[in-house]
Amino acid sequence: MKIRACLALVLLATACGREPPTQEEIDDAKTRVDLAIHAAHQARLALELLGILPVYTCGEPRRTFVGQAAEGIHVKVACVTATAEAQDESTDAVVLSFPEGGCSVNGHTVSGQTAFVYHGGEERMDLSADLNELTVDGRVLQAKVGYGTCGDEKRFWTEAAGALPGRPGNTYRVDGRVGLREGAPLFGSTSLVFDGPGQVSGPLGTDRVTFTGLEYEVGEFLPKKGQALIETAKGHRVKVDFSEVLWRVGKVEVEIDDKAPVTVPIVR
Repeated sequence: MKIRACLALVLLATACGREPPTQEEIDDAKTRVDLAIHAAHQARLALELLGILPVYTCGEPRRTFVGQAAEGIHVKVACVTATAEAQDESTDAVVLSFPEGGCSVNGHTVSGQTAFVYHGGEERMDLSADLNELTVDGRVLQAKVGYGTCGDEKRFWTEAAGALPGRPGNTYRVDGRVGLREGAPLFGSTSLVFDGPGQVSGPLGTDRVTFTGLEYEVGEFLPKKGQALIETAKGHRVKVDFSEVLWRVGKVEVEIDDKAPVTVPIVR
């Protein structure tokens, strides 16, 4: 369900002593929230694609891991062609080719080619992939992804930026980081959590956005948990909180400045 459609169902929450937002403020906020959530969607798409290959196991020879990853990807995605390529003494790659007619990956149609490049050794491994030659659901995926693992630092990231699909005249940028949770797999499960700053620019000006703990079920458009904080070009503050109520039922609470929040029901 798209956020714009959801917000048409607004129910003003009762908050003692707090002024409700005007309809003009609500209309402005729902447009900005719509743009921010579409930007977040691009970042999570990139991170989902990062998750189709296994995470490097520290201590394993790089070339052995890359070969096994290329051979084993068909278990997850039968329609992709994967080739292991040795690039130099410290770098190997898994080149993924998706058919022109499209390949189904986590409920999305993917075509094109990309290389997952592994650089390092058994004590430190860095992965990067430029996804700009991939088309997802009919649109070019303008994003890079990667991770650094082993050693003292572990980070998983995406840099997604470009024209915002489906929203002519608007551009976006999201620098996403995967939320690391104890006891939960980073990738390959049914959900994904990420945080990070971003911005959306267009006819409404440039809004700064901070995403915190956005948790998605694979294949869903809206997050089921988390927050988006939008600092608008007009100087307002729009806080958007996603939460679960029941299975496939959730809600979004939108608070504009210090006014009474607007509660939006969601049925996924």
